[in-house]
Amino acid sequence: MPRFSRRSFLHFSAVASAAAAFPGLHGMTEPMLAAASRHRQPHAKDAVVIDSNENPLGPCQAARDAVAAIIPLGGRYSDNLTDDLVAALAKKEGLNPDWIYCTAGSTPPLFMSVLAFTSPQKSYVTADPCFEAGMMMASAAGARVVKVPLTKTYAHDVKAMLAAASDPGVFYICNPNNPTGTLTPHADIEYLAANQPKGAVILVDEAYIHLTDMPSALDLVKAGKDVIVLRTFSKVYGLAGLRCGFVAARPELLEQVLARGAQNFMPVTALVAASASLNDSGLVAERRRINATIRQQTFQWLDRSGYSYIPSESNCFLLDTKRAGKEVRDAMAKENVLIGRTWPIMPTYVRVTVGTQEEMERFQAAFQKVMKA
Repeated sequence: MPRFSRRSFLHFSAVASAAAAFPGLHGMTEPMLAAASRHRQPHAKDAVVIDSNENPLGPCQAARDAVAAIIPLGGRYSDNLTDDLVAALAKKEGLNPDWIYCTAGSTPPLFMSVLAFTSPQKSYVTADPCFEAGMMMASAAGARVVKVPLTKTYAHDVKAMLAAASDPGVFYICNPNNPTGTLTPHADIEYLAANQPKGAVILVDEAYIHLTDMPSALDLVKAGKDVIVLRTFSKVYGLAGLRCGFVAARPELLEQVLARGAQNFMPVTALVAASASLNDSGLVAERRRINATIRQQTFQWLDRSGYSYIPSESNCFLLDTKRAGKEVRDAMAKENVLIGRTWPIMPTYVRVTVGTQEEMERFQAAFQKVMKA
């Protein structure tokens, strides 16, 4: 499918519209719609905002300069900028450009992949806890959602996932996982690819891959496996608000994904910011180092203070509050510190994003106060 053949697609905050746009999405319940359309509540300008796994460093200087330079041309659609970014990504990842499609973040192709390969006859198999967006869309499409607990080391239990559903359409792997920030060995994903039933696909969400030295699943894409990989510039590159990502798969799979609603023209600001970020050769390593340093210092404080958490390799972690996590989250908000949500399978754990050193120091003070209250 040509990259210029784009149609508008529904983004995360508009999942309610998807229920009307696609046959079979009548299963979207009110709680799902509320979760899908959630947005951050108003907060003070000086609040510590560590609830959505954003990168507090924002775009690098080269990306900021590129955005400023492109603004006078913002009145034009610029397919050439998309082609330039695709070419750069293809060269960097060793893929044919026809196997890559740029998107406004990685959530739209996640939704499209779920719509393409799940149905009332094809289930969606995922870890628990894990990123919920795919579960919501699968439920809306009438597919059965099969949730499989993580292993004792908080990896995806691929053998249990294979055994859990006789009718799989999508096996969703988030690596590193959201919300735990933990890793699933590449060998396990290889095993899943070698043993998955015919007609099913493996959807590997690598939104946080750059924060680790974990091997990518793109090698399985290159090998022609039934694997789709999602990437975003939102995390390590700090472009969450600009919305840029891509989906990679062999052309036959990619065509099926895009047939479920390829988007319109990409934002020119996102394209030039992403290209400039790719060209900054030291950016990923430097930001990975900064994140790891602050994360480790935070863990050391938690250890000294006697608090329990799940060790993470990403820019977020789950913190055990030993009480209803939502209550702690609300109490932290009153201290002007916004932390993340809970998951039903682990109701006493809250997700915390790794912020700046100053933000994490304020988090520590507020958390200590809330826990002693």
